[in-house]
Amino acid sequence: MASKKNKLAKPKPGPSTQRYLDIAEIRDNVVVLKDGTLRAVILVSSINFALKSPEEQQATVQSYMQFLNGLEYPLQIVIQSRQMNIDKYIEALNEQEKKIDNELLKTNIRDYRSFIEDLVELGEIMQKRFYAVVPYDPVSDKQRNFRSRLTDALSPASLVKLSNKQFMERRDALMQRVRITQQGLSGMSLKNTQLDTQGLIELYYTVYNPDIFDVQKMRDVNELKIEEGF
Repeated sequence: MASKKNKLAKPKPGPSTQRYLDIAEIRDNVVVLKDGTLRAVILVSSINFALKSPEEQQATVQSYMQFLNGLEYPLQIVIQSRQMNIDKYIEALNEQEKKIDNELLKTNIRDYRSFIEDLVELGEIMQKRFYAVVPYDPVSDKQRNFRSRLTDALSPASLVKLSNKQFMERRDALMQRVRITQQGLSGMSLKNTQLDTQGLIELYYTVYNPDIFDVQKMRDVNELKIEEGF
């Protein structure tokens, strides 16, 4: 009987990958790390520096220097490169082909679709996205008094279990940095937008699951079940 039970017994699932990540939670458009620090992520557009006139290039460089010199906190610049996914564009072409009765136009669409698919596959066209990661560390916040920063330094892990009031205070301080960063980026003619909770989860999902992201799409954040207690 014992051997039969052993055969029927299902192996216990191993520990979730989530507990090996540095991320404690993502909420209210903010990433909370396990060490108690916070992160906000800004998606930033790019500019073609080579096509600008010498005067425009000089102005851009000066704006960038002023932007960096005006920062009182660290800023991380992240460039994400991924092979371009044209599945939705191909699906749109297929739908257009079905709606058209003219055989010549149908043939043109098929030829164009094949050309695009071969171009992306053979050329390995990469899609680049640029992010500015804005941190907030309560320990290094110059605006907080020494006693508060010392308490946080002695027990940084406890910051993860913040009360809602504490979290909102830290989030407000982070949002001030985000606004300053966005103003500086806009001064260089760079369009930018802060990622919301759904955008943050999708970003980290693509980072940690690059092989399955295109075939296994992520559900809406409201439908996700997050493991707690790690």
